[in-house]
Amino acid sequence: MKVLVLFALVAAAAAWPSFGFQSDAGGVSDAQKQHDINFLLHKIYGDIRDDALKAKADSFDPEADLSHYSDDGEAVHTLIRDLKDDRLLQQKHWFSLFNSRQRHEALMLFDVLIHCKDWDTFVSNAAYFRQRMNEGEFVNALYVAVIHSSLAEYVVLPPLYEVTPHLFTNSEVIEAAYRAKQTQKPGKFKSSFTGTKKNPEQRVAYFGEDIGMNTHHVTWHMEFPFWWQDKYSHHLDRKGENFFWVHHQLTVRFDAERLSNYLDPVDELHWEKPIVQGFAPHTTYKYGGQFPSRPDNARFEDVDGVARIRDLLIVESRIRDAIAHGYIVDREGKHIDIMNERGIDVLGDIIESSLYSPNVQYYGALHNTAHIVLGRQSDPHGKYDLPPGVLEHFETATRDPSFFRLHKYMDNIFKEHKDTLPPYTAEELTFAGVSVDSIAIEGALETYFEDFEYNLINAVDDTEQIPDVEISTYVPRLNHKDFAFKIGVSNNKGEETLATVRIFAWPHLDNNGIEFSFDEGRWHAIELDKFWVKLGTGVTEITRKCSESAVTVPDVPSFATLFEKTKAALGGADSGLTDFESATGIPNRFLLPKGNEKGLEFDLVVAVTDGAADAAVDGLHENTEFNHYGAYGKYPDNRPHGYPLDRSVPDERVFEDLPNFGHIQVKVFNHGEHIHHD
Repeated sequence: MKVLVLFALVAAAAAWPSFGFQSDAGGVSDAQKQHDINFLLHKIYGDIRDDALKAKADSFDPEADLSHYSDDGEAVHTLIRDLKDDRLLQQKHWFSLFNSRQRHEALMLFDVLIHCKDWDTFVSNAAYFRQRMNEGEFVNALYVAVIHSSLAEYVVLPPLYEVTPHLFTNSEVIEAAYRAKQTQKPGKFKSSFTGTKKNPEQRVAYFGEDIGMNTHHVTWHMEFPFWWQDKYSHHLDRKGENFFWVHHQLTVRFDAERLSNYLDPVDELHWEKPIVQGFAPHTTYKYGGQFPSRPDNARFEDVDGVARIRDLLIVESRIRDAIAHGYIVDREGKHIDIMNERGIDVLGDIIESSLYSPNVQYYGALHNTAHIVLGRQSDPHGKYDLPPGVLEHFETATRDPSFFRLHKYMDNIFKEHKDTLPPYTAEELTFAGVSVDSIAIEGALETYFEDFEYNLINAVDDTEQIPDVEISTYVPRLNHKDFAFKIGVSNNKGEETLATVRIFAWPHLDNNGIEFSFDEGRWHAIELDKFWVKLGTGVTEITRKCSESAVTVPDVPSFATLFEKTKAALGGADSGLTDFESATGIPNRFLLPKGNEKGLEFDLVVAVTDGAADAAVDGLHENTEFNHYGAYGKYPDNRPHGYPLDRSVPDERVFEDLPNFGHIQVKVFNHGEHIHHD
């Protein structure tokens, strides 16, 4: 299985071998695999530009030798039959994973790829079906297959914003790119966010419309697909809880950005109330027209062929009833107790709903249906035959402010469950003999904006007769200056001990300037880091750099960088790509909320807990790759996500008196600095 990187999920992976020198059983090097994937995803709307792959696409017969498939060719027979019967979606047409038929077709190709026993069969199928299937279906299937196939463990996927730029780039910039190609004049075009200063939501557009955030969201849903079945290859550990946590963190981070910009926190959506904020995406499908807009104060309408609003209200009431009862009823009518630390996992599967849900028939698919219903409010009855809205693509969903309102609504349902669980006692939280003596920040907690450039060559139509010209766009994005946490910890146990260090922060004041109670604050806590350390006897001074955070990942290398590094690796050099083998975490430049010129005050808390009791796998303290987790996705931390702040705190003195818990106030500043593109 591909090494997974999770948002705030840490792991135990052994030190990986150097990229560029590994070979699979068929003798194919990782550098060659990287080369193949680069060319399979480059210029996906035109012919393959690699002669060897083009030859495979033209001559390969997927059904010729079924011994190369672990399912004896069952998946490939199914896909070829639909291809020959002309049942597949045509090329040059929009694709949405939320369209059930289109998703089925993408999964048919994924099913073929995940059952390939060797790289040659994998890449030959990919080349063959790239020429014959819808481009969006192909890209989705190939990405998920590379993420989950053991054959592609060290392959680095190119950034989706360069593979399918239309989903990430405003229409005006795409039009400028076309003009540059037609006139053969290189161009570098400025991208703007979607609205004007008349719309207060524009103050936080840099967050929801950030291409790194969009990439994080879609990649997470590829690592943990709602349609996943274990028969493909492996079980996705704690998938439902991960769904809760990743979206909870997006929601609390968005609220912190709003506070930074003097906006109220997000209100949850209500099915029976207007959708206050409209949205005009300013984006166009490569094929299929413009993304639909939604006016302010639209009222929810039933969506033909998808759901009635009444159905969503019924499903919601069934889920809330289950929380109140403390159990889920599975499809056989048996009770599943959720009044425990693993209950959140079952609830996450139900709310999404993934195929792990114990009773889809009864509890429905609140999240997935809500995305479609909200995305279709521009044309709920198909009157205008509009293409899907931004909420119907994981790549584009966070651009719409209503995404965060939808997830605040679901987050509040999760909170209802968490608040039914008994609070942790002082005895459960104490790490006997260990105390946090000091917490300090080395460096300044300062954020700024910088211009980020990416390539648009895949945005324009392409023929081999007309040479490429350099076409790119640049867009402002949030970043922060380097800093480090300095934590002094005493260990009076008389022997070396393993500890887990957990770092969180929440805004000190709400939007009215009123101090959050500890119980209110802990639900708004942003997870900044989590790592394991061996504490010697006496005092240990821990320095943890922001760049080491377990919740973030670096920017995905551009196509140009991947081509360059792959060429070097094919020549025998180390490509230096090991840090990028997955991209599920939030961008590392988003670790801190923006803050403001006055300094937005945060409560910073550090909990040092019993590493031996927490650890689900061995050797965590020896591993620097905490973002990775190996061996079929065993999540390395036994504790619930957000521990020890995940349960209600009716009496905050419990935490005040804990020696292994530290708490200080810090300020995050933004002085308006913007590093402009030259």
